[in-house]
Order: sequence, then structure tokens, then C-alpha cells
Amino acid sequence: MDLNLNRADYLQVGVTSPKTMKLLPASRHRATQKVVIGDHDGVVMCFGMKKGEAVAVFKTLPGQKISRLELGGVLNTPQEKIFIAAGSEIRGFTKRGKQFLSFETNLTESIKAMHISGSDLFLSASYIYNHYCDCKDQHYYLSGDKINDVICLPVERLPRITPVLACQDRVLRVLQGSDVMYETEVPGPPTVLALYNGNGGDSGEDLLYGTSDGKLGLIQITTSKPIHKWETRNEKRRGGILCVDSFDIVGDGVKDLLVGRDDGMVEVYSFDNANEPVLRFDQMLSESITSIQGGCIGKDGYDEIVVSTYSGWVTGLTTEPIHKESGPGEELKINQEMQNKISSLRSELEHLQYKVLQEREKYQQSSQSSKAKSAVPSFSVNDKFTLSKDDASYSLILEVQTAIDNVLIQSDVPIDLLDVDKNSAVVSFSSCDSESNDNFLLATYRCQANTTRLELKIRSIEGQYGTLQAYVTPRIQPKTCQALQYLIKPLSLHQRTHFIDHDRPMNTLTLTGQFSFAEVHSWVVFCLPEVPEKPPAGECVTFYFQNTFLDTQLESTYRKGEGVFKSDNISTISILKDVLSKEATKRKINLNISYEINEVSVKHTLKLIHPKLEYQLLLAKKVQLIDALKELQVHEGNTNFLIPEYRCILEEADHLQEEYKKQPAHLERLYGMITDLFIDKFKFKGTNVKTKVPLLLEILDSYDQNALIAFFDAA
Repeated sequence: MDLNLNRADYLQVGVTSPKTMKLLPASRHRATQKVVIGDHDGVVMCFGMKKGEAVAVFKTLPGQKISRLELGGVLNTPQEKIFIAAGSEIRGFTKRGKQFLSFETNLTESIKAMHISGSDLFLSASYIYNHYCDCKDQHYYLSGDKINDVICLPVERLPRITPVLACQDRVLRVLQGSDVMYETEVPGPPTVLALYNGNGGDSGEDLLYGTSDGKLGLIQITTSKPIHKWETRNEKRRGGILCVDSFDIVGDGVKDLLVGRDDGMVEVYSFDNANEPVLRFDQMLSESITSIQGGCIGKDGYDEIVVSTYSGWVTGLTTEPIHKESGPGEELKINQEMQNKISSLRSELEHLQYKVLQEREKYQQSSQSSKAKSAVPSFSVNDKFTLSKDDASYSLILEVQTAIDNVLIQSDVPIDLLDVDKNSAVVSFSSCDSESNDNFLLATYRCQANTTRLELKIRSIEGQYGTLQAYVTPRIQPKTCQALQYLIKPLSLHQRTHFIDHDRPMNTLTLTGQFSFAEVHSWVVFCLPEVPEKPPAGECVTFYFQNTFLDTQLESTYRKGEGVFKSDNISTISILKDVLSKEATKRKINLNISYEINEVSVKHTLKLIHPKLEYQLLLAKKVQLIDALKELQVHEGNTNFLIPEYRCILEEADHLQEEYKKQPAHLERLYGMITDLFIDKFKFKGTNVKTKVPLLLEILDSYDQNALIAFFDAA
């Protein structure tokens, strides 16, 4: 059956964080439920729908930003007590809005994630996890990387308390008390955890996870080891997953999977006979989905998916039909309902216009008064800057609580802006004088009306590092702008991984000197993305990385006074040598640098580049032929006279041109990497071969892998 859902916007609160909206349990099956939501103004609001209007049950006074909202209560009873996390405090409310708990935790940072199970409270700040029972401290754990979410397997179904942490380094950490029982790697940085079917599935051990690069998976957390059951690949390149829920929206007696993404996509997955997820429904909303729940809000008997968005909209996707089948008597009633709705909307609009007028006058008076403080309006920006493994590019997502007017992008390092299909903004480039003022890119994105979210894609060049700046100007008066900065790191295309191939030919860089563990860790943070800012526990640490563009790898092991870096790409070692020696010189630390170069690694890297280079050269050649082939087609009237290869190029012309357009400077990038590899190989031998580069480029233009390898060996 097809799933038809109709959108209904209920009301708007302030800006919301992920997992801050819940539906209170229904009094009976398919009866309407109340919605409770917390926002960045610190307000908790509970409301229900009556005759198409949102009616407040209670609303608290503003306070600290609410980062999480969960429902709790005595185990095996309806979970209708409301718990919120704000700053380092937990507050509890009854469903009528009476506060019964105010618990100041001993966390020094703001709470980022929370899970409640009976009298057990599981909290995490950026790196710290705490377990409380009846507000008494039970267990504590310091994570090696940022904790994005925390959950506990259902204690009412299992004989043990098993908390699970979703950590930024692509790992789920399963705890027992204050210790890690085991870790399991997932295919992307996990952002959200949820119990499968809302109760952990048949075993009570099944856990759903969603990642920041849009993948979804199911894993069974047994006492001894994890069992990976399934995982979706995100082939449509949709946004990161912020929230998931289990609810039978299809109505077949089996719970479906509801998913909310940061690009505004709402998805419903059903399960096939093999228990694999199958996409049944999707709908795009204009801003990121912070919370999602299945239930019944608008009308008894009509199930719906309720979502909250970044700017605070509570929206329903309901099974209730828009056009009701009606007899003659019903029609009059519907018309009357519509008239009442229109008149109430009119009066609400007039009231809002009057309020705007009042506020504008108040603002004018306050800004012109002699005691006036800065009256620049503030606005929230939700930003995300992440490296995508699929196409080795960075995705910059900017989301504002109000419509964006324009975004100015400035970079002091050479970067390419790539095309984004979802992006409807008009881009214009300004010429830059990179020699005198370090400006390599100046681009302005002018947004269409009501655009609150903008997605950009950039590709950087390894070895060139600096800052990318985004100046965001929303459509508000008076004009105001927020500047955001993002670091482009020296090895910006490297991504953390947990396993590498130790059989590859490796080059080694060894540093020794009078430096502390914290100092060498700060250098690694400066050079590489996805490294936790805080030095990990212990005296020595090893991190593995993979280059998303070339698939080369890097192993970094360091401790106080020593750092060892191994890579199968000489250029990676060369960049590290230059940057680390520069950083040490800045801090007046004397470094002893030694290196071992493996000649075989050069041929190995060239072989890794070969398929990519061959593909890009072929693509460029095909695109160059398209215009000539089209002319021939017009001249001859058909394509029967062409050889199959040329006919195929004409058939795929649009696709080829689109792919070529999406990958600007891809060929130049590969040429640049081969040139750097050539220069770096001989740099470590103490030879300057820059004069031979033109000859190398000639060989690349008439590319043959064996000729290129022979040139590298002979030079």
C-alpha cells in the first residue's frame, strides 16, 4: 500500500536542539496525545490540539538552553514524567507542569545527552559520562572522544545495566559500571541511538544508530560481542541523522522506522521478510528535523508523524485526509469550520502586526537613547563542517532560525567550490589578489526568499592550510552579520579509521625532543581532522587515518619526547615534517627529525592513483567529443553511422557533462598530487627536481602508467 501523509503545522517555539520533543502517552488506544517540547530560551511547553487549534497545557518561564528532553516514570507504568537537561541541571515536571525535581549534577560542562530508565539517570557532557541512581552518583567514565548520545538497554527486560555511548570517533562503547566492556566500530560518527521497536526488539539487546553522514544501522549488544544485523548505505547522499523512532504508521501491525535528517528529510522505513529496512515514504521539510515521534495529535483515530525542526516548528505528517468525503449536511459544517478558521487567523495576524509595530517603536527609542547599549539583534546559526568519505570533499551546512539573505565565503587557502544539487542560491565570484592579502577565494551566495538552510561543498589541497570564513547575513532589520571560522588543516583529506593494512610499504618519520605528551598531541590536532582536542588518557596513543581522496594511510604513535608517523605516501610524510618542524620552532622546541623512505611506496602510490587518473582522463576526452558528435548528428540526421562507443557518448552526454561539471579541477588535483610525489621523493634524497616538472606534465598529458613509473625511476 502507498503511504499518503498530509502536512499540518501546529505551532512554533524557540530554536530547538536534537531530542527535545516528546509525545505524552495516550489515555486510550489512538486517542489524541499532548506534545511537550523544550527550546533554547529554556521554555518547556506542553500543548494539545482542540478543533484545529494548539491549546497550551502549561508553559514554564525562560531559563537556560534546554539540550535534551526525556520522559520517565516507574518502570512498567506509563512514562509521563517530563525530565529536561539545561546546563548542568536536571529538572523534572509532572504532565500538568508542576516541578518535582531540581538536581544539580557535578558535571563541569553542559549536559549534551541524557537517558532515563526508572530511577537510573544516564548523562554525558562532551567527554564525561555519569550514571546516577536516585540522584546518587554510581559510575563515571572519561571517553577518548566526544560523546554524541547515550542510551541504556532496557533494564526491565535484561538482568544487567548496559549503557552504550555513541562517540565521535565512529565507535559505540558498551559499558559495565565505570569500565568499557567492549567497543564496536560503525560506518560513520554516530549521532543518535534508539532502542529497536522502542524496547530493544525480541532480545531486548537490539540497538539502532544513525550517523552524521546519513547511514542507519541495527546492532545487537550481547554480553560478549556485538552482532551487526544490517546497515543502510545512504546512496542518495541525504543529510546526517538526528533522530529516529519506531511506530506503526503503515498500520500493518509491525512497527516502522521513522527517521529525521539534518537536511530536512523525513523518512519511513518498513521491514521486508528478511527484516531489512525498505524506504516506504519520504518528504522534504525546509529545515533540519531535531525530533521525531509517531502518535496521534490532530484528531482521534488518525496516526501521524510529529516532528520538531531547528527553528522550533512542531509539524505533523498525518494520515487524516485533507478532502473529507461529505454529504450535503456535512458540507455546510465544513464551510463554517473553514470560515471560523480564516477569521481567527485574520485576528491573529492583526494582533501580530500591532505587536511588531509596538516592538519597532520600542527598538527605535532604545537605540536612539543616550544610555543605549548595542541594539544589534542576535540570531542562532546551526553550522556543521564535515569531511565526506564518498567524494573527499567538505560539506559546510549553515542553518539560521530566520531566512538567509546572503552568505559570503572567504578563504586564505586555495579551495574548490563544488556543485550541490540541493542548493538553489545564486553564486557570484569576486576576483582575489592572493599575493598581497592571502585571499584565494571570495564568493557570495544570494539566497532565495525563505531559505533558512544553505549547503556548500568544498575540496581542499593537502599541504595548504589556513582558514575558511563564512559571513552569514539574515533577512532582518537592522542588517547584522555573523562571522564563522573553519580550519583547513594540513592533512585535511585524512579521516580517522580504526584498522589499516600493515603490509603496505611504509615511510617513517620519527621526532624526538624535549616536548610533553600534551604538546605533541596539540601538533597532531593542528595537522589532522577528527582528533579529540583533549589528550587521551595514558602515556602513549596511536591513531590511524585514511586519505579519502587516494586511500593511502597514516599511522601516528606518540608519547612524551617521541612521535613516530608512518605512511605509504611520501607526500604525507613530507607535509608532516614541514608542519611539525614549523610548529616546534614557533614554541622554541629543539626537534631531532629522522626519516626512513621506502622506494617501493612511490610505485604503490602511483598504482593507487592510476584508476582515478585513467577515469578522469577518459571522462575529459569524452566531454571534449560531445559537441563535435552532436554537430555530426545534426548534419547526418541520425547516429547509425557512428561506432558504438561514440553512440554511447551521445546517449550519456548529459550525465557525462553533469559529472564533469561536478568535479572541477579533479584532473589538475591528480596532476598536482603526482607532481608533489615526484618532488617529495627526491627532496628526501636532497635533490631539487623542479626543473623536470614540465617534462613530467608532458608524460601525464599522453598518460601511460608504465612510462610514468619509468620516469620516476629514471629521474
